[in-house]
Amino acid sequence: MSKAIYIATTEPNSGKSIVSLGLMQILLGKTAKVGYFRPIVDDFKNDQIDNHIHTVLSHFEVDMKPEEAYAYTRSKVLQLKNQDKDDEIISHIIHKFKAIEDRFDFVLVEGTDFSGEGAIIEWDINVLVAKNLGIPAVIITSGAGKTLEELVGNLYMGFDSFREKGVEVLLTVANKVQPENLELVVAALKKKLPEKVLIGAIPANPTLGNPTVKEIASQLDAKVLFGADYLNNQANGFSVGAMQLRNYLTHLKKDSLVITPGDRADIILGALQANISTNYPNLSGIVLTGGLIPEDSIIKLIEGLSDIIPIISVNQGTFAVTNKIGAIKPKIYADNTEKITTSIQEFEKHIPVNDLAERLITFKAEGITPRMFQYNLLKRAKSAKKHIVLPEGTDERILIAAKKLLEVEAVTLTLLGDKAQIAAKMEELALVFDPNEITIIDPKTSPNFLDYATTLYELRKHKNVNLAMAKDLMEDVSYFGTMMVHKGHADGMVSGAVHTTQHTILPALQFIKTKPGVSLVSSVFFMCLPNRVTIFGDCAINPNPTAEQLSEIAISSAATSAAFGIEPKVAMLSYSSGASGTGEDVDRVRKATALIRTKRPDLKVEGPIQYDAAVDSKVGKSKLPDSEVAGQASVFIFPDLNTGNNTYKAVQRETGALAIGPMLQGLNKPVNDLSRGCTVEDIFNTVIITAIQAEGL
Repeated sequence: MSKAIYIATTEPNSGKSIVSLGLMQILLGKTAKVGYFRPIVDDFKNDQIDNHIHTVLSHFEVDMKPEEAYAYTRSKVLQLKNQDKDDEIISHIIHKFKAIEDRFDFVLVEGTDFSGEGAIIEWDINVLVAKNLGIPAVIITSGAGKTLEELVGNLYMGFDSFREKGVEVLLTVANKVQPENLELVVAALKKKLPEKVLIGAIPANPTLGNPTVKEIASQLDAKVLFGADYLNNQANGFSVGAMQLRNYLTHLKKDSLVITPGDRADIILGALQANISTNYPNLSGIVLTGGLIPEDSIIKLIEGLSDIIPIISVNQGTFAVTNKIGAIKPKIYADNTEKITTSIQEFEKHIPVNDLAERLITFKAEGITPRMFQYNLLKRAKSAKKHIVLPEGTDERILIAAKKLLEVEAVTLTLLGDKAQIAAKMEELALVFDPNEITIIDPKTSPNFLDYATTLYELRKHKNVNLAMAKDLMEDVSYFGTMMVHKGHADGMVSGAVHTTQHTILPALQFIKTKPGVSLVSSVFFMCLPNRVTIFGDCAINPNPTAEQLSEIAISSAATSAAFGIEPKVAMLSYSSGASGTGEDVDRVRKATALIRTKRPDLKVEGPIQYDAAVDSKVGKSKLPDSEVAGQASVFIFPDLNTGNNTYKAVQRETGALAIGPMLQGLNKPVNDLSRGCTVEDIFNTVIITAIQAEGL
């Protein structure tokens, strides 16, 4: 079952709460624990909480604290965006969402309200959040004041925006539609939207469309004089009592609100008497304007009435009060059970709830966004808390990355090198490490030096390595770090910021060796593109792999893909697609694909296939219409190192993609190589994936 759904609106005052309440009700009927999350809420005073959050948490008795149910206030988001901290915004939202997801069977995520400063950017934020959370969406818009064409166009534009970013829209809802137009609206939406998108149209409902006396009192900062127990009375209209009573009585309507100056005792008493008379309609309340309070004798008379309605007093004049009441946008709040019940009933009556529940159960996200991928990596690493050795302890990038890794408690670390030099570098960079968090070892003075050298001698004596040679080699930080991993004194090693790839990998090939059944060490990059994460291999190790080696690289890369939460759909890249091309290079890819299908018939693989056919659904369908991979590949296997290395760098530079790696695959224990031009972020990410590799051993 999908773990969450995102509710988005295309405009302010669309009646989004009706969908939130209705969905909460049906979800609680399908699963035991449902959480609630609002990425961004309106600003509120320190002693208050967001009304939406309070309503949902209290009515449905959700076991959450209000502060757990949102990530940011609107003003904080605007502040961060002005500082170009969009990544920080999304990362924090993901963090808050995942904390809720871990506790509940399902999470209802409610988007922003398009109110106040910054409303113009809210649509993009809603789409971006839904995309990065990897969850489907419900889109709602209001039919109030719109033509049929405007309503349909509004919803389609919202649907298309989400679809364009790879967010699946399960349901579109037209709210506040005139009852006589419901069928017309549904028919028009079905004609415009794809068949798989569910459609609902909810009629305008006076109970939901009008404010209560409580909302009016709150908006006017009014003082409640009488009838506090009836503040949830619905005000289905209002009229001003400025004429003589005998004339005003003819203007009273059911559940309407009386507005009159506080010194008009005749209107006040007449309205109260009309409310209990069977010959006049019930009223919702009375607003006394001008800051005027009835005289004591009138107050005493009111107090003696058996049936009373709310009477509130405001300081403003009648004209200003009337305008303010007319501008109030009603909300649903926790103790207004009538509105909540009505919302749920309307949702269940006009929304295909059974079909929606089925779609939620069967929904499966396509791919994963870079931010979510990085979040999941860090979470797994923190859970495993593996011990990683960094042989290049004097490099400032290594030290800065080490500090960041320890701050997030992702791993435990050992640095190799001269202790005095490392300490001096730390001081130069103003980096302070807790001695309990990090170990610094100088291989030459390590108590394990002789044991490590002897072990190397025993492992390599058949290659004419004697003990003296083994001791010389063990002074090298790459050999020492690799031996730590081999002996189980560390779970993995990351090197290459200073040393060459060969210098980093050679010791691992000599005595860590490859896994059983694997004859080849290969590499992959995790390419974090703007909207998805894919895997490129081999872009760092094997220059001209044979067909057999290509098949092994592909199988190892598919296993890596699955281990990191990406469904493997393998594209064996070449300059032609399908059976059209000929030549030694394309034949080698064709043979490799056949070998994969023989070795691993369960894998989804296509080859030879061109890059555009592998990533573009239209091109893929035209060239390979029956393929499970064309247009949706997640693992790309390049025919040689020249192609792979240049392609990953071109994609990285031209798209701004983050390339995490290379990650070596096929070794018995994880050892990973950095490039000498690596950044602190590269080191951080490579240590994280090394820790996750170690977790799987």
